[in-house]
Amino acid sequence: MNFHIDSIRSDEYPAIAALIHDSLVNWYESRLGQGARFGDRADPFLIFPEVYETLDPGEGIVARDAHTGELLGVCFVHPRETHHAVGIVATSSRAGGRGVARALMEETLRRAAAARKPTRLVSSLLNLDSYSLYTKLGFVPQTIFQDLLLTIPPDGLGIPAPPNIDSIRPARPDEAARLADFEASLQSLRREQDYRFFLENAVGNWKVWVSEAADGSIKGVLVVSLNPAMQMLGPGATTDEETALAMVWQALDELRGSTYVLLVPASASTLVSTLYRWGARNIELHVSQVHGESPAGSGIVFPTFLPESA
Repeated sequence: MNFHIDSIRSDEYPAIAALIHDSLVNWYESRLGQGARFGDRADPFLIFPEVYETLDPGEGIVARDAHTGELLGVCFVHPRETHHAVGIVATSSRAGGRGVARALMEETLRRAAAARKPTRLVSSLLNLDSYSLYTKLGFVPQTIFQDLLLTIPPDGLGIPAPPNIDSIRPARPDEAARLADFEASLQSLRREQDYRFFLENAVGNWKVWVSEAADGSIKGVLVVSLNPAMQMLGPGATTDEETALAMVWQALDELRGSTYVLLVPASASTLVSTLYRWGARNIELHVSQVHGESPAGSGIVFPTFLPESA
């Protein structure tokens, strides 16, 4: 192997952002003619190393050319209480055919095996290269998600608020453990440090919404990225589709004049059809995958591209 696996250095963030940008533009342009959707600048992709190395310092790994030291690939690993998660796996357009992505993934699986935990990820169903790599490594596909793009007019969605909108409020700074427990009750995975990170709001720009039942129990949580480099709803989890719709409406109502992406379970037919009526359109498909034993979840879950820790 003419490259080696190493940890990310703090002075490499611009190079990593450039690598991620190069990887996305090259793949989407060469396969789908859609490279332009990622822009012509790498600066917005600095958010990935900045957030991930704050959230999980020292866990990101890179592949370096053994002779030149050039970065050939990057992968962000997220150890959590119940599992390990894999974020972006990106390889340089100059690293084709060298087995870089496989080597990075094998290292992440080695770490998870040492911790005796399953490994989870969400991958594009349009990218059959990565889908094939993951399934050949033993990942098993789970839930299919529709990537829905919504543009919110400056004067709002123009539709009445759904039922139970009054049950939604901003999360309190001391609720990280409670939100993590709620998600664990539905999805059998726990990531308290993520909720603490969102609520501290020191890196990136986040807002966290909570839906409560009449007895004060939690029915849903939805995180919103307010950073212009990552305009997404999620991560999030709700007990049912009605709660999910109310939370999405509440989040979008505060995002007037902007365009956001939300990953929605394809099986949540009422949720999907309602979002279509609100103007959502499909731009991609993703699928959650698991390596190892992982209990089936319940409720509605919204994955996200940052952080990919579930």
